Amino acid sequence: MSQWFAQDTSGKRTSVDDFWPVADVLAYLAGSWRVERSVRDLASGAEGTFSGTTEFEPLTEGGLLHHESGTFVWQGVARPAERTLRFLPGATPSRADVRFADGRPFHDLGLASGRHTADHPCAADLYRGEFSVYDANHWRTVWRVGGPAKDLTLMTDYTRVG
Repeated sequence: MSQWFAQDTSGKRTSVDDFWPVADVLAYLAGSWRVERSVRDLASGAEGTFSGTTEFEPLTEGGLLHHESGTFVWQGVARPAERTLRFLPGATPSRADVRFADGRPFHDLGLASGRHTADHPCAADLYRGEFSVYDANHWRTVWRVGGPAKDLTLMTDYTRVG
């Protein structure tokens, strides 16, 4: 298993060898999260960051609306950025069906073991996401994007607010 790191409440990085199982993924995600993302273009070496918040709010029809907003800095240029996803109930409470705002499928998510890998084909590129839950207040995604159009790594740390 790869060596993973989490930040405790003081901001200190600590080694994580085990993942935190999630019995109810939608209940776990509900609420507000602080988001810190690093983006690296492996082909050019360019780097960027995103800092902001993610809100997971209940949908009337069930599931959660995920709305992320903040500031994306790419090669020194800062811009506002946001995205919206829908996290719908999966086959069991530990699973969710993640969709884009317009309803198109994005990926599945199963956190019963505290860790999950998902793929999302996008034209000729492939997004492979690794989801890791460290505890009740910290989780991470790492997306590796490869193909003819993109060669990226995106690592996002989520810390519960409140």
